[in-house]
Amino acid sequence: MEKFSQFRDRGSGIAPFLPIPSEPLGWQAPLRFFLFCFRLPLFLFITLTYFLILQWLPIGSLGKKAALWCILGVPSIWWIDLQVDGVRKGSLSKHQQARLPQPGSVIASSFTSPIDAVYLAAIFDPIFTASYPNTKRVERISLLQAILRAFAQPSVLPEPGTQLVDVATLVSKYPNRPIVIFPECTTTNSRGILPLSHSLLGVHSKTKIFPVSLRYTPVDVVTPIPGSYISFLWTLLSKPTHCIRVRIAECVQRGANALDTPPARSTRQTTYNTNYLDTLDQEIDGDITSAEKALLDQVGDSLARLGRVKRVGLGVKEKVDFVRMWSKMRKTW
Repeated sequence: MEKFSQFRDRGSGIAPFLPIPSEPLGWQAPLRFFLFCFRLPLFLFITLTYFLILQWLPIGSLGKKAALWCILGVPSIWWIDLQVDGVRKGSLSKHQQARLPQPGSVIASSFTSPIDAVYLAAIFDPIFTASYPNTKRVERISLLQAILRAFAQPSVLPEPGTQLVDVATLVSKYPNRPIVIFPECTTTNSRGILPLSHSLLGVHSKTKIFPVSLRYTPVDVVTPIPGSYISFLWTLLSKPTHCIRVRIAECVQRGANALDTPPARSTRQTTYNTNYLDTLDQEIDGDITSAEKALLDQVGDSLARLGRVKRVGLGVKEKVDFVRMWSKMRKTW
C-alpha cells in the first residue's frame, strides 16, 4: 500500500481511507460459507420487508425499532458495549435524562459503516442528515439514504438541486426526535477522525450536542471504499457475531454569542427551498470565529478520545482523490 502513502496523515502516519483486510478463512471456511448462505436470504427478506412495507405502516416508533433490531439480529450484532462519560457502570438510569441524547438534541456521530445508521435508528429514532465540508446547512435524508451514503462516493459539494436547511430549523421542526449529523461527511476505516463539517455550527446555543463514537469488533465491517456492497455483506453475514462499542461523551453547547453573531455574508433566511446555488456563497474556513472553531475542535477531540484514535488532517477532498487513484489502480491489477 506504499502507492497510497500520500494519503497518510503527515503527523500521525494514519491512513483513514484504506480498507481493513479481512481475516483469512482458515479452518472456519465451511462455517462461514454456511452462515453466509443461511443468513443472506433471511437478511434480505427482513431488510426489504422493513424498507418496502413496515416503515410506511403506522406501527409506531417501538414497532420500527423492533424491526430494526431484527435486522441487526440476523448477523448477530448483539453484544453492545455502552459507556457514557461521567456515569459509573450500573448507575446510568439515574442520569439518563442528562447524559444520553434526547429529543431536541443533536448527535454528532462517527461514520465508518452502514451499521452506524441502523443502530442509531434502532436506539434513538432520529432524523438523519448529510453534511458537506464548508457549509453550515445540511441535507435531510432518510434512514435508507443514510445507509447508502456509507457506500457512496464522497462529495465536497451537494448535487445540483439539493435542498439544504440549518440544523436549528430541523430541531425546531422535529422537537420530539434527535437530529443525527455525520460531521466527517464521509466514511473512514475507524482509524482516525477527519476534519469536521461546519454543519455543527448551525446548532442553536441552547441545543445539546452529543459526540457519539461507534466502533466494531471485528473492525472489517467498515466501508471506507465506495461501492463495497458485496464485500461488506460477506464480512457481515459470514462471521458468527459482531460487537458494537458505543461511547457517548458529555454534551457540548454553543456559546450564545458565537451563534447570534453570524458572518456578515450569511444574511439569507434558511428555508427548505435553499438549493445548490445558495452554497456558492457559503461559509469557508476564514469565516468561522474562534469560538466556532473551538466548538468543532471540542467535538472532534471528543470523537477521537472516545474512539481511541487521533484526528487527522485529511478530509473529503483528499478522499475524492484517494478513491480516484484507488479505482484506477484496481483496474490495472
